[in-house]
Amino acid sequence: MKKVITLGLALSTLFIAHTQVVQRKLQRVEKMAQLPQPYHIIDYRGLAHKFDETVYDFNAKGKHWPLIWMDSSRKNVDQVVAGIYTAIGDVRQGPAHNKGMFHESLATMGAVLGATLVGIDKSAQQHNYVSMLKNYFNSGTGWNIMMNNTCPEVALLGGGYGRDWWYDVYPNVLFYAIYDLYPNEPGFTDIARTIAERFYAADSILNGNYNWSFFDYGKMKPMKNDICIQPDAAAGHAWVLYSAWKKFGDKRYLQGAQRAMKALQAQPANPTYEVLMPFGAYLAARMYAETGQHFDTDKMLRWSFDGTPKCREGWGVLVGKWNGFDISGIVGSTFDRGGYGFLMNTYDAAWPLVPMVRYDASSANAIGRWMLNAANAARFFYPQYIPAEHQTLPDLAEVTKGVIAYEGIIKNPSYEAYRHLKAPVAQGDGPLWVQDQNPPESQFSVYGSGHVGIFGSIIDTTDVQGILRLNLLATDFFRDNAFPSYLYYNPHTAARKVSVIIPEGQKADLYNTVTRRFIARNVSGKSKISIPARSSAVIVICPAGGKQVIRKGQLLVNDTVVDYGVSSNSRPMLRA
Repeated sequence: MKKVITLGLALSTLFIAHTQVVQRKLQRVEKMAQLPQPYHIIDYRGLAHKFDETVYDFNAKGKHWPLIWMDSSRKNVDQVVAGIYTAIGDVRQGPAHNKGMFHESLATMGAVLGATLVGIDKSAQQHNYVSMLKNYFNSGTGWNIMMNNTCPEVALLGGGYGRDWWYDVYPNVLFYAIYDLYPNEPGFTDIARTIAERFYAADSILNGNYNWSFFDYGKMKPMKNDICIQPDAAAGHAWVLYSAWKKFGDKRYLQGAQRAMKALQAQPANPTYEVLMPFGAYLAARMYAETGQHFDTDKMLRWSFDGTPKCREGWGVLVGKWNGFDISGIVGSTFDRGGYGFLMNTYDAAWPLVPMVRYDASSANAIGRWMLNAANAARFFYPQYIPAEHQTLPDLAEVTKGVIAYEGIIKNPSYEAYRHLKAPVAQGDGPLWVQDQNPPESQFSVYGSGHVGIFGSIIDTTDVQGILRLNLLATDFFRDNAFPSYLYYNPHTAARKVSVIIPEGQKADLYNTVTRRFIARNVSGKSKISIPARSSAVIVICPAGGKQVIRKGQLLVNDTVVDYGVSSNSRPMLRA
């Protein structure tokens, strides 16, 4: 028996030498700390639960509370809906302003998505908040897509955003994610179909040219205004259309997604504008894994991180240490006032970039290192986690009730009164939206804070400081059946052993897609795995003794894909 085991190990070693996944390097990630300082990973899952409990309390007491109200205008759908403030004390909003109609889907959809991702059923609370999202489907405007407001004309009067393409596309991305979580919500399937048809028609009209400020989905024509062109809207179109194809099976939607991705890839320079480019990187990896269609994942990843060369100069991922604080990993402008990162953008970038590793393990090191930095730095947006001398409103922090963060972190503050503060400085733009009307407290961002459940569903700590467990399935929407899959990145200078937790009552075989081999058999409870220094492991927890097959370059266990990138002659990895 001993000789058989030795031979098996030799075969596995030979196999690793030829097939271990080569890791891509991203220039900006390479500049990030291996173990950021000061180091502390907060409980994002617990924070998401507390946010939901606190913000959805109609009886909450305190200045500017409650942050939720009921809008009885019945726009688009004949039902009363809930509105949530964009920022604390935002004078544009609330039941007494514009008949309560001005509230943003970025806030309400983000809060519903974030809560659901951490296990809260938003359709079964004091109200069905999932059903209420249907009112953002703008049938009244003739656009027939989800929009950021139930009544865009009121949003314009209230100082809300008008025609800015990502604001029109992203609510549909949010809706599709929520639809995947609530597939049986009445009316959602019809809305999802209509959106897919609208996006498919728009992509056909655009015919590969996404160099516009926005698309008028009512008149079905592309438009330009004084806002930058936003070619990365193609990534949003593609993500929605690909999701629609996975849901409905209509090949037109796949064709539309492919056309949009080709338009994105053809851009001569980085077209990143706001939040959509990471969805392009994710799709490039997933579409190759699932359909064989090749797109330049490496280029789209670099575009997501590097910073744009024009228009919104420097929009990407921040890197550096400001006065002893590692702020690497947060997403925003790498240029504005020395660097200005935003909470919502940071949370939402993790949504596509983490599950991307399932389909392309060559990004495991880069995404693992970035997420370690982002998870560490994101706490600085919250007043309770950044020193008072590094925030603009420490004396007003009580108004946040511990669940609302500042909108941004900046190197050189926007406000004259705070120019004496040393970076990093937590602040928000709320007072700038309505000059001399919004109170200082509007620097606290309700809409961004509601997306905390994205981090909460992905990030968990392990029994080794500095090694996170990142859930690769949490935000991988409209995916095929999959076994529990996690990314572990070891930032230390030596190998570390970390515990992999097996679902209770199960026995498992552990497969590592980075080394492309099974590393443990028939284990239960907690199984220790060794991760080399400054390297990663992508662990798939497979049923013990499952039937293994290699089919079309994919490893399947019990007819479920475990690894998307193996070859048909990879016999040494298989059970004898």
